Amino acid sequence: MPSERLSPEHLKRGTPAYRCATLALFCAGFATFAMLYCVQPLLPSLAGHFGVSAAISSLALSLTTLSLAFCLLVSGALAESWGRKPVMVSALATASLLGLACVWADSWHTLLVLRALLGLALSGLPALAMAYVGEEFEPESLPAAMGLYIGGTALGGLLGRLLSGLLSDIGGWQLALGGIAGLGLLSLGLFAWLLPRSRHFSAQPLSLRGLLGNFARHLGNPVLRNLFIQGFLLMGGFVALFNYIGFRLAGEPFGLSSTVIGLLFVVYLAGIFSAGWAGRLVPRFGARAVLQGGVALMLCGVALCSAPWLIAIVAGLALFTLGFFAAHAVASGQVGKHAAGAKAQASALYLCAYYLGSSVIGYVAGYVWEHSGWLPLMAVLAALFVLAGWRARAL
Repeated sequence: MPSERLSPEHLKRGTPAYRCATLALFCAGFATFAMLYCVQPLLPSLAGHFGVSAAISSLALSLTTLSLAFCLLVSGALAESWGRKPVMVSALATASLLGLACVWADSWHTLLVLRALLGLALSGLPALAMAYVGEEFEPESLPAAMGLYIGGTALGGLLGRLLSGLLSDIGGWQLALGGIAGLGLLSLGLFAWLLPRSRHFSAQPLSLRGLLGNFARHLGNPVLRNLFIQGFLLMGGFVALFNYIGFRLAGEPFGLSSTVIGLLFVVYLAGIFSAGWAGRLVPRFGARAVLQGGVALMLCGVALCSAPWLIAIVAGLALFTLGFFAAHAVASGQVGKHAAGAKAQASALYLCAYYLGSSVIGYVAGYVWEHSGWLPLMAVLAALFVLAGWRARAL
């Protein structure tokens, strides 16, 4: 539905305007996470092609998320003056083109530079999408809308990994990266057409003092600080497990191919379900209980992934993913609820911590895997999630 036909009121669940907006945000979440994480099942192939170690190969993802984390602070601040939709459309277009450019990378360092630039481009999307939801949807519809957006990120993570593994076996990692970038361009077209323009956004004049003041106010809010810590711990542990599960399953005694490893990411379907489900449970049970329940599921998943049997590992990945997306949907929704103004900057701080966890913990976990093995890595991840569950009591 074209934006000019939409009601100026806040978007309400069940209306055509709500369906248009949530579908557009679903497309944005899908494209962002497909391009971001499509390299994850390719890490063993990239390590072999470029002659680098497992930990070094993880830089293809860690540098992207690190660039994304820091640039989120800038894009989130600029969006308070420039608006929501124009910045998000530009970000998605630039990221898709950079994804295509990765196909022609002829050296490891060139690929890393392009992936870092892709993270920079994508920084204009996640925080703004979260801020858009917080501003444009009525409070009763906000948890479900955020759940649908997070569901789009889950589907993007699933298909990005699944298709890249399949395309890699057909035509190598170049075909995999090019195919995912093509899906990003398709999502861009749908997003630009479907998303209504912002109707409740109030532009702020560009002022360094004002921007820094907003960051200081958000960091001074103890509830928001706790949510930022949740993002760091949960996302860091989540990415660490999925970074190295491919190496675990490609080696003995499993010996799985890239396609089969990619198929394991079908467990992301659990995340699509749990993100929306968790959003609907918050009004009934409270944010703390739902968040802690998600963390408990993640711990059960880690325990099963420690087993030496493939069926237990698959079940563990499913539980782990179910718990992560439930916890993330709750935490990200609470950021918009507790931020007093400048919601894009509050979302940017949450996502900065979120992607810093992905970069730092995802990279460091590679050394645990290489030097100590799988079970010590699982023990480290379990400790992170116990800490996250303990911190959630402050909500």
